[in-house]
Amino acid sequence: MTTAIAMARALASGATTSAQLVTAAVDRARQPDSAAVMIAVTGERARYQAEASDRRALRGARRSRLDGVPIVWKDVFDVQGTVTTCGSASHLHDEPAAVDSHLVRRLHDSGLVTIGKTNLSEFAFSGLGINLCFGTPVNPVDPELIPGGSSSGSAVAVARGIVPLAIGTDTSGSVRVPAALCGIVGYRASPGRYGPHDFAPLSATLDSVGVFATTVEDLAALDRVLVPAGRGGSRLLPPRFVVPAGEWSEDIAPEISDEFDHAVAELRAAGADVQIRPVPSLSNAQNLMDGNGTIVGAEAFLLHRHRLDSTMPIELATRRRLANNTHTGDSIGPVYAAMAALRAEFAADLGAATLLCPTVRRIPPGTADLQSDPDRYDSANTAVLRTTMVLSYLGSCGITLPAPAVRPGPRAGILLSRPSNDDVALVDCAAWVQRVVNSAGPLIAH
Repeated sequence: MTTAIAMARALASGATTSAQLVTAAVDRARQPDSAAVMIAVTGERARYQAEASDRRALRGARRSRLDGVPIVWKDVFDVQGTVTTCGSASHLHDEPAAVDSHLVRRLHDSGLVTIGKTNLSEFAFSGLGINLCFGTPVNPVDPELIPGGSSSGSAVAVARGIVPLAIGTDTSGSVRVPAALCGIVGYRASPGRYGPHDFAPLSATLDSVGVFATTVEDLAALDRVLVPAGRGGSRLLPPRFVVPAGEWSEDIAPEISDEFDHAVAELRAAGADVQIRPVPSLSNAQNLMDGNGTIVGAEAFLLHRHRLDSTMPIELATRRRLANNTHTGDSIGPVYAAMAALRAEFAADLGAATLLCPTVRRIPPGTADLQSDPDRYDSANTAVLRTTMVLSYLGSCGITLPAPAVRPGPRAGILLSRPSNDDVALVDCAAWVQRVVNSAGPLIAH
């Protein structure tokens, strides 16, 4: 698996060309086993962009460090000439996009090459990654298990090595969860960090852009392309961590707890200060949502409620989730009202520390098992998003990293979270953690 930085170095040295890298990526994207990963492959556009990148390289006029590197987009972003399906059969016959979304244009202007658009949970409204219209991307860690969602195709595209970088969106955990389940790095940026959100929304209040990569170095390189150096956040090394007492660190499956405990031990051995203590803002936010409902549910219902009264072809699971939020708008007021104060409280609770906890709390369920049992499907969706959803409500930026391998089989993630707009400090901390965990090596128990 080749990283974006490795590709960039090879391009800079003349060891390869963008055309060669992009041709290989397009070929991988068009393989039969990529059918459920990709919704659209933009091969002709990619060829033109790669050839333009190579001409710039010959002139010594590369637009960024990542000029010529291939990338894919979750199919909620407009890419000129393709239909933006949002993962739904109800959009299959829409008109193709006339122009690129804002972020697509920015990365194109920085020289990155669009390979295509990736699959997702319908309307980005599920953490499981199952899609009945386009197929469910196969989890490369264990093909029997869900890939996580909603940005399932973007996660699998990176985990399988189709491309080194992918863009998703994260409202309740839609980047952090699939990255954790697919064993890669996933970053939820602070809302608005990369400019206006002109992708198809799920919840305008909580939507954010996310990045998938195999290393923090890669996502940091992409972040630096989009955000000039010196903007936002502050560096906080050597790191301090807070593990939240309560359900976030205690209501955890034994296998995940073992991985997380190994990670904490490695961080302490490397000199990190790791405290386990209550985080009142986290508990208060979770209690508020448990009693009143979620902003995501309320806003998704307002956006898509017309689909419940129509013959539009939407999945039964999507229809159930929308119907379950029919009356959330009647009770959601206190959740909106408390949000600003709780976000300020969250920042005060953490201070200079970074929140550290497992990304998901259970080994992911099997795709086939969920499709045959609606009740289990819905409860699994709630469970897989429980940690990441409350952190989105608190405005957190977050990065999930692969946990140390203490056993064969499915992986879980280590989630690092900071208050909104502390992205630079978060990325620096995550890079340090990844170096520590990787240097410790696997601890697989046989």
